[in-house]
Amino acid sequence: MRLFLFGCLMLFALRVQAQQPDTARAARQIDLSNVDVAPAAVDISGWLLLDKDIQTELEGAVYNIYNFKHDKAERQFRSLRRRYPNHPMSYFLLGLTTWWKIMPSNITNEQYDKVFLAYMDTAITKGEALYKADKKNYEACFFLSAAYGFSARLNAERHNWSKATFASKHALDYLEKSREANGLSPEFLFGQALINYYAPWISENYPLLKPVLLFFPKGNKQLGLSQLRSVAANGFYTAPESKVFLMKILQNQENKPAEALPLAQAMANMYPDNGYLQRFYALMSYQVGDLRECERVSRDILDKINRGLPGYEGISGRYATFFLGSLMQNQYKDLDKAKEYYQRCVVFAESTNDTKQGFYLYALLNLARISDKQKMPADAARYYKEVQQKAERKSEAYNEAQTYLKKQKKR
Repeated sequence: MRLFLFGCLMLFALRVQAQQPDTARAARQIDLSNVDVAPAAVDISGWLLLDKDIQTELEGAVYNIYNFKHDKAERQFRSLRRRYPNHPMSYFLLGLTTWWKIMPSNITNEQYDKVFLAYMDTAITKGEALYKADKKNYEACFFLSAAYGFSARLNAERHNWSKATFASKHALDYLEKSREANGLSPEFLFGQALINYYAPWISENYPLLKPVLLFFPKGNKQLGLSQLRSVAANGFYTAPESKVFLMKILQNQENKPAEALPLAQAMANMYPDNGYLQRFYALMSYQVGDLRECERVSRDILDKINRGLPGYEGISGRYATFFLGSLMQNQYKDLDKAKEYYQRCVVFAESTNDTKQGFYLYALLNLARISDKQKMPADAARYYKEVQQKAERKSEAYNEAQTYLKKQKKR
């Protein structure tokens, strides 16, 4: 389960180029061109990852991670830990459910950092002991690659660059070792699928990062997508994460919303209490023009925020209120309701300190437009001043605000 392995490495590359160029250049290349070779003879006795009885036992727990029933998931993982105290799997899974407590905040919530890193550190300690005892223990490599990858991701988010560098190199080293087991299970393929896709994507879209990309394998985008689809269809532990990455890649990098939407819908339906997936589906529904579905999901998000469900907070509220404000303004022509939702969007954005662009800026812009239409120039001017302060100079929003305020001065 090298979940988010590449996410950590990509984020690390995007941010660490100035801080750690020598380390990046020193790391050796990894050839992942042949990624489907099964080991000729591997003793898999004691490998929990491939144990079908363990999979059956943990099926509900894995579901609970993504449906934000963390207490239930953790009880099952602690039971696994009691029976296998020297195996990294239970510690990694406890860390994974902790990670999904951080995810709804777009990884800005630092409340769970120490617990999360402690679980990953313990998984690393247990995995290294297994690997030291048997250099053909690819399951140990699997968990070591995943745990180091997660640690690198969080440390990069927190700007702990030396720790991110150290963990990223180890994640790649163990990923290379574990690829010999690809033929045993689709679980082993997930990290390599992400690297195969993103390494060339970064090279194409961020040419200034080419010196840092020496830290990465060469990759192959189409192979990566094919592998990711395979893991999504056939994996057990990694299938949900593969689907999350696949829908985001199709939407954001490949610009294929028609392919991403069914995945987003399926994930939102499967995990109805996951605020992160719900808001992504609401966004996609809004973008493709399925406004009825967008309204349904947005209202459901606000209801769950009001009920205090875990994972439903200011970011999800910002999405939902903006969409509902837009619907009230443009579909239902209810300007008072639209203003109410846009004002709530502004409050949600301020509560999460997301006040530079996006929903916050356009909520203010629409509040200004509605106020002007309702013959409330003082309110319109107030909102336009906020837009002018927050928007990029010479952007459409900035120019609109500037034009209105100049006209008001002449009156």
